[in-house]
Order: sequence, then C-alpha cells, then structure tokens
Amino acid sequence: MSKKELPSFDNLLNSNWDYVYNYLLKKTSNKYISEEITIKSFSKAFEKIKMYDPKYNFKTWLISIAKNNYSDYLKKKKLLFKEVNSQKIENIVYELNPEQDLINKQSYENLNVKIDELKPMYRDIIKFRYLEDLSIQEISEKLNQPVNTIKIKIFRAKKLLSEKLKSE
Repeated sequence: MSKKELPSFDNLLNSNWDYVYNYLLKKTSNKYISEEITIKSFSKAFEKIKMYDPKYNFKTWLISIAKNNYSDYLKKKKLLFKEVNSQKIENIVYELNPEQDLINKQSYENLNVKIDELKPMYRDIIKFRYLEDLSIQEISEKLNQPVNTIKIKIFRAKKLLSEKLKSE
C-alpha cells in the first residue's frame, strides 16, 4: 500500500477491526474495554495514517498503536488504583460532602448540555452508548445500521463532544 493509496476510515475499520479487537480482548478479557481501546486505536491510526511506512506490515502498525493504547489504559488504571488505596476510608467519606455533590451535579448537567448541542445522530449515539450503556451491537440493531457504521459514528461523536468540552 503506497501513501498515495491511503485507505478510507471505513475500509481501514472493516478490514482490520476483528484483528485488533481480538488482540485486545485476549489482553483485557473484557469486551467493553477492548471495544473502547480498539476505537481509540483506529482513531489514532486514522489521524496518523500519513506516518505509516508501507515497507512494514499494516496490521503490525495497527497492533503497535493498540499496544500503546492498552499500555496507557493500564497506567491510568494503576494510578487510579493507587490513589484509591492511598486514601483512608475516612477521607473518601469526607470527600462525599454536599458541596462536592453539587459540583458533580453541575458537571453532569454541563455534559448533558454539550451532548444536547450535538447533531441528533451523534447525540443519540452518545446517549445510547454511554448513558444507556448499550453495546455497539444493540445500537446497531436499534438504529438498523451496520455495526461498523455505529463504530465510526461513536468515534466521530466522541471527537465532537470532546471539542465542545474543550472550547469552554
């Protein structure tokens, strides 16, 4: 594959999704986490596609991106675990005060406002996936759209929402 023949995101996703997802599923043993890291990996691959060197196997390049994303996930997980372990139970209970509860509620309301500002297609995808906790397959069936189309829409919706939240 030459740089002139860069694949579309749909083709990249369709032809390599199972390969990357199954690799991550073996690492995580969790379908949800594997899906999330796979989506993130394809997002990065598409953003950095011009950096791909055709003298190397394309799937190897994708797997290296997935490995890095999985490594980042583990680092974040360890940091969160250490933070929780280092706090005493009294501190955790103390932090759950009415003031913090109000701040959390306002943040949640702000997030909902930003979600509602998205185009209906992306708003629905975000709500189905993250608020109703539907699987990609369930969303696909609910919207009567192919699974890969849903994956792409989730990626785009997350990116748009992230941009809206950063612009505050």
